[in-house]
Amino acid sequence: MTATLSAPQSVTSWLGDEGKDLLTYKAKVSKDLLHLPSPDFIDRIFMQSDRSPQVLRSLQQLYSFGRLANTGYISISENIVKLAIEAGCNAVATTLGVLGSVSRKYAHKIPFIVKINHNELLTYPNQFDQIMFGSVEQAWNLGAVAIGATIYFGSEQSTRQIQEVSRAFARAHELGMATILWCYLRNEAFKQDKDYHLAADLTGQANHLGVTIEADIIKQKLPEINNGYGAVAQATGKSYGKTDKRVYSDLTSDHPIDLTRYQVLNCYCGRAGLINSGGASGKNDFAEAIRTAVINKRAGGTGLISGRKTFQRPFEEGVKLFHAIQDVYLSPEITIA
Repeated sequence: MTATLSAPQSVTSWLGDEGKDLLTYKAKVSKDLLHLPSPDFIDRIFMQSDRSPQVLRSLQQLYSFGRLANTGYISISENIVKLAIEAGCNAVATTLGVLGSVSRKYAHKIPFIVKINHNELLTYPNQFDQIMFGSVEQAWNLGAVAIGATIYFGSEQSTRQIQEVSRAFARAHELGMATILWCYLRNEAFKQDKDYHLAADLTGQANHLGVTIEADIIKQKLPEINNGYGAVAQATGKSYGKTDKRVYSDLTSDHPIDLTRYQVLNCYCGRAGLINSGGASGKNDFAEAIRTAVINKRAGGTGLISGRKTFQRPFEEGVKLFHAIQDVYLSPEITIA
């Protein structure tokens, strides 16, 4: 077990030269416009919504479990259930098959989030599609408190995926489960001089669409760039999407906290919590994960989902990495920018 951070000094050591900037930066768009994570987040944000008492209970379970319980922040594992429990995560998110195989052993010990659709990588050539592998009823029957789904916004199949997931989310809410949407972009046109799959404006629009179909929590990749709309329009010579120059002058800058805050703004100013991806496993997993957590928290986000960085390493190291991420959200000195 690692000690909870009481001050950001140890975080600064992981962030290196970027530490002072990330920990002291003041965002362009005021935090006063955001609905920020807090212990009373469910009462304050969802109580007056159309979510049923059963959905409110499920959301409260997610926000009240693990090391971040009752802080308004979320740490979710995509790894095996045992690691999620040992690391003190709020929930474990994985496939129907995995959670179904251990539901009677663990469903009462940690909240389950069942991913009901997935990409399948046997079709040749591979295609950007999400297939419904499970049903909402199956997730409910095995004791899940939430369902998760992915939409590849911008792909040829995105219209069908939006309709399928919208219906699934409506059914999940009827049964009292919460909903989490992986809002990813997939289109070759987004790859121009840079990879605009990570553009704040395009990912922000995906977030907005996700909240529109009543996702309670949005999962999105950390933005690294902006003006995807402009890049695609310039490359294709055709008008693309709807945006405004003030998005790039008044609402964002090149700073990662501003780019991520724009994602939060598109989640109805934080009414739906923004969780960012922990990212793929690499050489500097601790530094990268802590950096992502600092940016997400200071931008007004809700937490991280971490999978590959944690389970592609020895068990005890995976637990330690989860705790390092969680400590960022537990530190009172790492504040909203």
